[in-house]
Amino acid sequence: MKIAFLGPHASFTHLAARQLFPDGELLPQPTIPGCFLALENGTAEKAVVPLENSIEGTVSMTLDYLYGTPEIRIEAEAVMPIAHHLLVHPDCHPDTIEKIYSHPQALAQSFHFLDRHFKAAEKQEFSSTAAAAKYVSEHPGRNLAAVANQFAADLYGLKALHRNIQDIEQNHTKFIIISKTPASCHTSVLPVSGRKSGLLITLPEDHAGGLHQVLSVFAWRKMNLSKIESRTLKTGLGNYFFFITVTGDWNSPLHHHALEELDALDAKVTFLGNYNEFILES
Repeated sequence: MKIAFLGPHASFTHLAARQLFPDGELLPQPTIPGCFLALENGTAEKAVVPLENSIEGTVSMTLDYLYGTPEIRIEAEAVMPIAHHLLVHPDCHPDTIEKIYSHPQALAQSFHFLDRHFKAAEKQEFSSTAAAAKYVSEHPGRNLAAVANQFAADLYGLKALHRNIQDIEQNHTKFIIISKTPASCHTSVLPVSGRKSGLLITLPEDHAGGLHQVLSVFAWRKMNLSKIESRTLKTGLGNYFFFITVTGDWNSPLHHHALEELDALDAKVTFLGNYNEFILES
């Protein structure tokens, strides 16, 4: 099975994809839109993309492409703890590090550690943590460092000068498996933490109480919402769609009647699926 993922190799998404599809043929894509395109043109059967980080928040591009490609559904969620390490070449002199490279989110998530211990070193953004590690490995004669994971260290022959440098210990990223023909239940030996349903909802017009009407559909049915996220439709100020996740199975008449009531409110609803949430290792 061919699985697209947000690359390059040794990225956190690659690490997630390896655990979710240990026997899959993993195809790195340079961008999130590239992962969606791989599904649309048949290059891959499934894709793994990041959806949310507990520190930096929602990955807006993933939401935008879920909305823009209604034929693509969510097959599963997977939550992985994120551990950032400061990696250097084995020949590097740690007391004279000049530059530190990484993805902007990784630099932000380890800002206080880097500011406290390497204030004089220039911090430079890179396209990914893995690409930063690769760059450091290719320049052994310079005193450079990268913020990346252990997978990248092993792949590119670097050593961890400092481990777990993220400023907040509870740093997790949520990934989603997406496909055009999602299975009813993604099979995996990984532990399951629960089930969710994802919905994209667009209000018919911007009017007072519109969002309250939509949320009331779930409230009186005692349907627990674990996430409500608004994104601009890019059609004008004040025009939004909402990404909502509902916890639990979607198999009772109350759940299906909720969609009917939303339709009666003239809200546009895309049901993204009812799926498992898995727990990954860092």
